Amino acid sequence: MGVFNLCSIPTLFILLTKILMISANFYSEVDLEWGNERAKIVENGEMLQLSLDRSSGSGFKSKQEFLFAQIEMRIKVVPGNSAGTVTAYYLTSFGSTHDEIDYEFLGNLSGEPYTLHTNVYTQGKGNREQQFHLWFDPRAGFHTYSILWNQKQILFTVDGIPIRVFKNAETIGVPYPKDQPMRLYSSLWNADDWATRGGLIKTDWSQAPFTASYRDFRASGCVWLGGKSSCGASSSSSKDWRTQALDPSKEEKLKWVQKNYMIYDYCKDLKRFPQGFPPECSLSP
Repeated sequence: MGVFNLCSIPTLFILLTKILMISANFYSEVDLEWGNERAKIVENGEMLQLSLDRSSGSGFKSKQEFLFAQIEMRIKVVPGNSAGTVTAYYLTSFGSTHDEIDYEFLGNLSGEPYTLHTNVYTQGKGNREQQFHLWFDPRAGFHTYSILWNQKQILFTVDGIPIRVFKNAETIGVPYPKDQPMRLYSSLWNADDWATRGGLIKTDWSQAPFTASYRDFRASGCVWLGGKSSCGASSSSSKDWRTQALDPSKEEKLKWVQKNYMIYDYCKDLKRFPQGFPPECSLSP
């Protein structure tokens, strides 16, 4: 029998930790919240599917709450004629003064582009919509949709490319989500009263069931448990997600997306804000 080297224990621990991180799957990360059999985990926990039919949609939520986090998920939205359907993917707290960070994928007729709808609520106030037609067809395969939420900013990225930033603007009187823990939710539901061309195109139930698929949920976050954050007051490095901000390269990518793929920006809607835009619109980019 060989001699066991005590010095190998730290290395062994690191390897085991990496294995646990890799093997974590939907069974350990989320709870199927509603929709009965329409929400299901398949492929030994490696994929989750939500379905919608005339009777009901479905949804799930993360097991953990976070007070600041970096969240990402690979999603393949409803293929084919998805008009009237909405696949929602968001962080939220609850109550009349809730905070919320939204992705909503608004379905469309076959061959017509999905609309990626984003919004940010602070202290119960939303109406901060930005919408995009992406540079790819999100029905055709899985793509990674991420939310970086720290004390400096909220950053939306798609396949690592920033599409939207909401900066902490408390210094100019704009509330920022920093006190309420949020949980990740996702749902697939019928919204044909508004989702496609303002409700003009209705859901074609002959195409049901509609199905959205999910893979690779990852969360690096300050877990909220027992009224306390797991991050505490410990310092973090300049490369940590808790202090991350846009560098010049990512600012250029953000400008590229907003110039070429943004189809609506509340900060440019004079009909809604004839007396002047909300104060956070003065920040750049």
